[in-house]
Amino acid sequence: MNIAIIGEATNRILKIRNDISITNARKIVNARNYVIHGYDSLRYEILWAIVIKDLPLLKSEVRSIIDR
Repeated sequence: MNIAIIGEATNRILKIRNDISITNARKIVNARNYVIHGYDSLRYEILWAIVIKDLPLLKSEVRSIIDR
């Protein structure tokens, strides 16, 4: 569910501030849609890959944005 929340937040941020640079922002929003609407075809290995590979980079970028 946290992936869905992060994707929704990213979508809202992009609508308000399109000058904020977030790597793979569109993929983050798509992951939200996958979790919310693709529940009948969810593959846990895809979700786990997002957690291991993508969330650390996103966390770093968000901290950098906040620090500015």
